[in-house]
Amino acid sequence: MSTTTAPAGNPAERLARALDAAALEARPLPGGGSGLTDVAEAYAVQEALVVRRLARGERPTGVKLGFTSLAKMRQMGVADLIHGRLTDRMEVADGGRCEVAGLIHPRVEPEVAFLLGASLAPGGDPAAAVAAVAPALEVIDSRYDGFRFSLPEVIADNTSAAAYAVGPWTAPRDLGGLGALGNLGVVLELDGHPAETGSTAAILGHPLRALAAAARLAGPLAAGTVILAGAATAAVPLPPGTHVRATVARLGAVSLTTGEAA
Repeated sequence: MSTTTAPAGNPAERLARALDAAALEARPLPGGGSGLTDVAEAYAVQEALVVRRLARGERPTGVKLGFTSLAKMRQMGVADLIHGRLTDRMEVADGGRCEVAGLIHPRVEPEVAFLLGASLAPGGDPAAAVAAVAPALEVIDSRYDGFRFSLPEVIADNTSAAAYAVGPWTAPRDLGGLGALGNLGVVLELDGHPAETGSTAAILGHPLRALAAAARLAGPLAAGTVILAGAATAAVPLPPGTHVRATVARLGAVSLTTGEAA
Protein backbone atom coordinates (compact mmCIF):
# COMPACT_ATOMS: atom_id res chain seq x y z
CA MET A 1 0.00 0.00 0.00
CA SER A 2 1.25 3.46 -0.86
CA THR A 3 2.22 5.73 2.01
CA THR A 4 1.78 8.96 0.05
CA THR A 5 -1.12 11.02 1.36
CA ALA A 6 -3.47 12.43 -1.25
CA PRO A 7 -3.65 16.24 -1.54
CA ALA A 8 -6.04 17.82 0.96
CA GLY A 9 -8.41 18.91 -1.83
CA ASN A 10 -8.55 15.44 -3.35
CA PRO A 11 -12.06 13.89 -3.05
CA ALA A 12 -10.60 10.65 -1.66
CA GLU A 13 -8.70 12.58 1.00
CA ARG A 14 -11.76 14.65 1.93
CA LEU A 15 -13.91 11.56 2.54
CA ALA A 16 -11.04 9.80 4.34
CA ARG A 17 -10.71 12.81 6.62
CA ALA A 18 -14.46 12.75 7.36
CA LEU A 19 -14.43 9.01 8.09
CA ASP A 20 -11.37 9.37 10.30
CA ALA A 21 -13.01 12.17 12.28
CA ALA A 22 -16.19 10.11 12.63
CA ALA A 23 -14.19 7.25 14.18
CA LEU A 24 -12.13 9.49 16.46
CA GLU A 25 -15.16 11.43 17.68
CA ALA A 26 -17.70 8.54 17.64
CA ARG A 27 -19.90 10.69 15.45
CA PRO A 28 -21.51 8.83 12.53
CA LEU A 29 -21.84 10.11 9.00
CA PRO A 30 -25.06 9.78 7.01
CA GLY A 31 -24.83 6.68 4.84
CA GLY A 32 -25.65 7.00 1.17
CA GLY A 33 -24.79 10.67 1.11
CA SER A 34 -21.12 10.57 0.15
CA GLY A 35 -21.71 10.46 -3.60
CA LEU A 36 -19.20 7.61 -3.82
CA THR A 37 -20.28 5.10 -6.47
CA ASP A 38 -17.10 3.52 -7.84
CA VAL A 39 -15.31 0.60 -6.14
CA ALA A 40 -11.85 1.67 -7.34
CA GLU A 41 -12.43 5.14 -5.92
CA ALA A 42 -13.65 3.56 -2.68
CA TYR A 43 -10.36 1.68 -2.26
CA ALA A 44 -8.50 4.96 -2.88
CA VAL A 45 -10.45 6.45 0.04
CA GLN A 46 -9.66 3.41 2.17
CA GLU A 47 -5.97 3.78 1.40
CA ALA A 48 -6.03 7.47 2.29
CA LEU A 49 -7.85 6.61 5.52
CA VAL A 50 -5.30 3.97 6.54
CA VAL A 51 -2.42 6.29 5.63
CA ARG A 52 -3.81 8.79 8.14
CA ARG A 53 -3.71 6.10 10.83
CA LEU A 54 -0.16 5.08 9.95
CA ALA A 55 0.90 8.72 10.15
CA ARG A 56 -0.25 8.67 13.79
CA GLY A 57 2.12 5.78 14.51
CA GLU A 58 -0.01 2.70 13.84
CA ARG A 59 1.63 -0.31 12.23
CA PRO A 60 0.05 -2.62 9.62
CA THR A 61 -0.60 -6.13 10.91
CA GLY A 62 -2.88 -7.78 8.40
CA VAL A 63 -5.90 -7.95 6.14
CA LYS A 64 -9.56 -8.65 6.79
CA LEU A 65 -12.17 -9.88 4.35
CA GLY A 66 -15.84 -9.00 4.02
CA PHE A 67 -18.79 -10.62 2.24
CA THR A 68 -17.26 -14.08 2.58
CA SER A 69 -20.77 -15.42 3.13
CA LEU A 70 -22.25 -16.38 -0.25
CA ALA A 71 -25.71 -15.50 1.08
CA LYS A 72 -24.48 -12.02 2.10
CA MET A 73 -22.93 -11.50 -1.34
CA ARG A 74 -26.26 -12.34 -2.99
CA GLN A 75 -28.10 -10.08 -0.54
CA MET A 76 -25.82 -7.14 -1.40
CA GLY A 77 -25.90 -7.89 -5.12
CA VAL A 78 -22.12 -8.21 -5.39
CA ALA A 79 -20.01 -10.82 -7.14
CA ASP A 80 -16.78 -10.48 -5.19
CA LEU A 81 -15.39 -10.08 -1.70
CA ILE A 82 -14.13 -6.84 -0.22
CA HIS A 83 -11.06 -6.31 1.95
CA GLY A 84 -9.78 -3.94 4.57
CA ARG A 85 -6.60 -3.38 6.56
CA LEU A 86 -5.69 -4.24 10.15
CA THR A 87 -3.29 -2.33 12.38
CA ASP A 88 -1.67 -2.96 15.75
CA ARG A 89 -3.95 -0.35 17.35
CA MET A 90 -6.88 -2.64 16.55
CA GLU A 91 -5.34 -5.65 18.33
CA VAL A 92 -6.86 -6.88 21.60
CA ALA A 93 -5.06 -9.60 23.55
CA ASP A 94 -6.91 -12.88 23.94
CA GLY A 95 -8.88 -12.50 27.17
CA GLY A 96 -8.16 -8.78 27.16
CA ARG A 97 -10.27 -5.66 27.36
CA CYS A 98 -11.79 -3.90 24.38
CA GLU A 99 -12.94 -0.36 25.00
CA VAL A 100 -16.23 0.14 23.14
CA ALA A 101 -17.34 3.36 24.83
CA GLY A 102 -15.52 5.29 22.10
CA LEU A 103 -17.20 3.36 19.29
CA ILE A 104 -20.45 4.26 17.56
CA HIS A 105 -22.47 1.02 17.43
CA PRO A 106 -20.07 -1.93 17.79
CA ARG A 107 -20.90 -5.49 16.79
CA VAL A 108 -18.87 -8.68 17.15
CA GLU A 109 -18.53 -11.79 15.01
CA PRO A 110 -16.50 -15.02 15.19
CA GLU A 111 -13.87 -15.68 12.55
CA VAL A 112 -10.97 -17.89 11.54
CA ALA A 113 -7.54 -16.23 11.45
CA PHE A 114 -4.50 -17.30 9.45
CA LEU A 115 -0.86 -16.43 10.14
CA LEU A 116 1.42 -16.52 7.13
CA GLY A 117 4.81 -18.16 7.57
CA ALA A 118 5.83 -17.35 3.99
CA SER A 119 4.84 -14.68 1.50
CA LEU A 120 1.71 -15.33 -0.55
CA ALA A 121 1.40 -13.87 -4.02
CA PRO A 122 -1.82 -13.72 -6.05
CA GLY A 123 -2.36 -17.16 -7.55
CA GLY A 124 0.00 -18.80 -5.04
CA ASP A 125 -0.77 -21.85 -2.93
CA PRO A 126 -2.40 -20.53 0.27
CA ALA A 127 -1.97 -23.77 2.20
CA ALA A 128 1.79 -23.75 1.58
CA ALA A 129 2.08 -20.23 3.04
CA VAL A 130 0.16 -20.81 6.28
CA ALA A 131 2.17 -21.13 9.49
CA ALA A 132 -0.80 -21.35 11.85
CA VAL A 133 -4.56 -20.93 12.21
CA ALA A 134 -6.62 -19.69 15.15
CA PRO A 135 -10.11 -18.77 16.33
CA ALA A 136 -10.69 -15.02 16.21
CA LEU A 137 -13.15 -12.30 17.13
CA GLU A 138 -13.68 -9.19 15.05
CA VAL A 139 -15.34 -6.07 16.40
CA ILE A 140 -16.92 -4.06 13.60
CA ASP A 141 -18.21 -0.51 13.89
CA SER A 142 -19.54 1.24 10.81
CA ARG A 143 -18.84 4.95 10.73
CA TYR A 144 -22.18 5.44 8.97
CA ASP A 145 -25.36 6.09 10.90
CA GLY A 146 -27.36 2.94 11.62
CA PHE A 147 -24.95 0.66 9.73
CA ARG A 148 -26.56 1.92 6.50
CA PHE A 149 -24.19 2.34 3.57
CA SER A 150 -23.57 1.52 -0.07
CA LEU A 151 -20.97 -1.03 -1.18
CA PRO A 152 -18.40 1.66 -2.09
CA GLU A 153 -19.03 3.44 1.21
CA VAL A 154 -18.28 0.37 3.35
CA ILE A 155 -15.10 -0.26 1.36
CA ALA A 156 -14.04 3.35 1.93
CA ASP A 157 -14.74 2.89 5.65
CA ASN A 158 -12.11 0.11 5.77
CA THR A 159 -14.92 -2.47 5.81
CA SER A 160 -16.10 -1.30 9.26
CA ALA A 161 -12.92 -2.59 10.96
CA ALA A 162 -12.59 -1.59 14.61
CA ALA A 163 -10.79 -4.27 16.66
CA TYR A 164 -9.85 -7.93 16.67
CA ALA A 165 -8.60 -10.65 19.01
CA VAL A 166 -6.86 -13.88 18.03
CA GLY A 167 -6.85 -17.04 20.13
CA PRO A 168 -4.15 -19.73 20.38
CA TRP A 169 -2.39 -20.55 17.14
CA THR A 170 -2.42 -24.15 15.86
CA ALA A 171 0.01 -25.47 13.27
CA PRO A 172 -1.61 -27.09 10.21
CA ARG A 173 0.11 -30.42 10.96
CA ASP A 174 -1.63 -30.55 14.34
CA LEU A 175 -4.96 -30.44 12.54
CA GLY A 176 -3.98 -33.14 10.09
CA GLY A 177 -3.83 -30.49 7.39
CA LEU A 178 -5.83 -27.36 6.58
CA GLY A 179 -8.50 -29.38 4.82
CA ALA A 180 -9.89 -30.04 8.31
CA LEU A 181 -11.09 -26.43 8.48
CA GLY A 182 -13.89 -27.03 5.98
CA ASN A 183 -16.84 -27.65 8.30
CA LEU A 184 -16.05 -26.92 11.95
CA GLY A 185 -18.71 -25.88 14.42
CA VAL A 186 -18.61 -22.29 15.68
CA VAL A 187 -20.31 -20.85 18.78
CA LEU A 188 -20.41 -17.18 19.76
CA GLU A 189 -21.29 -16.52 23.41
CA LEU A 190 -22.09 -13.28 25.21
CA ASP A 191 -21.85 -13.47 29.02
CA GLY A 192 -21.92 -17.25 28.83
CA HIS A 193 -25.07 -17.47 26.71
CA PRO A 194 -24.99 -18.66 23.08
CA ALA A 195 -25.73 -15.74 20.76
CA GLU A 196 -24.96 -17.33 17.37
CA THR A 197 -23.95 -20.75 16.10
CA GLY A 198 -22.58 -21.63 12.70
CA SER A 199 -19.87 -23.38 10.75
CA THR A 200 -16.60 -22.48 9.11
CA ALA A 201 -18.26 -23.67 5.89
CA ALA A 202 -20.06 -20.30 5.91
CA ILE A 203 -16.72 -18.74 4.93
CA LEU A 204 -16.89 -19.29 1.14
CA GLY A 205 -17.47 -23.00 1.71
CA HIS A 206 -13.94 -23.32 3.14
CA PRO A 207 -11.77 -20.68 4.86
CA LEU A 208 -8.80 -21.43 2.58
CA ARG A 209 -10.77 -19.93 -0.30
CA ALA A 210 -10.89 -16.68 1.62
CA LEU A 211 -7.12 -16.79 2.05
CA ALA A 212 -6.63 -17.20 -1.70
CA ALA A 213 -9.02 -14.29 -2.24
CA ALA A 214 -7.04 -12.11 0.19
CA ALA A 215 -3.90 -12.71 -1.86
CA ARG A 216 -5.75 -11.90 -5.07
CA LEU A 217 -7.34 -8.73 -3.74
CA ALA A 218 -4.67 -7.34 -1.42
CA GLY A 219 -1.50 -9.28 -2.26
CA PRO A 220 1.27 -9.96 -2.32
CA LEU A 221 1.07 -10.66 1.40
CA ALA A 222 4.25 -10.86 3.46
CA ALA A 223 5.23 -13.51 5.99
CA GLY A 224 3.90 -12.53 9.40
CA THR A 225 0.65 -11.15 8.00
CA VAL A 226 -2.56 -11.98 9.88
CA ILE A 227 -5.65 -12.60 7.73
CA LEU A 228 -9.16 -12.58 9.15
CA ALA A 229 -10.99 -14.88 6.76
CA GLY A 230 -14.50 -13.59 7.38
CA ALA A 231 -17.43 -14.15 9.72
CA ALA A 232 -18.74 -17.63 10.42
CA THR A 233 -22.03 -16.29 11.84
CA ALA A 234 -24.02 -13.07 11.79
CA ALA A 235 -22.60 -10.19 13.81
CA VAL A 236 -24.33 -9.29 17.08
CA PRO A 237 -24.45 -5.98 18.99
CA LEU A 238 -21.67 -5.57 21.55
CA PRO A 239 -22.68 -3.51 24.59
CA PRO A 240 -20.31 -2.27 27.29
CA GLY A 241 -19.53 -4.62 30.17
CA THR A 242 -19.88 -7.81 28.12
CA HIS A 243 -17.73 -10.94 28.09
CA VAL A 244 -17.49 -12.41 24.59
CA ARG A 245 -16.19 -15.86 23.72
CA ALA A 246 -15.95 -17.60 20.36
CA THR A 247 -15.23 -21.31 20.12
CA VAL A 248 -14.24 -23.05 16.90
CA ALA A 249 -14.17 -26.84 17.06
CA ARG A 250 -10.61 -28.26 17.03
CA LEU A 251 -9.12 -24.75 17.18
CA GLY A 252 -10.21 -23.74 20.66
CA ALA A 253 -11.59 -20.45 21.97
CA VAL A 254 -10.83 -16.74 22.03
CA SER A 255 -12.38 -14.13 24.31
CA LEU A 256 -12.48 -10.46 25.20
CA THR A 257 -14.36 -8.27 27.66
CA THR A 258 -15.70 -4.85 26.81
CA GLY A 259 -15.13 -1.91 29.13
CA GLU A 260 -17.98 -0.44 31.12
CA ALA A 261 -19.95 2.51 29.78
CA ALA A 262 -18.42 5.89 30.51
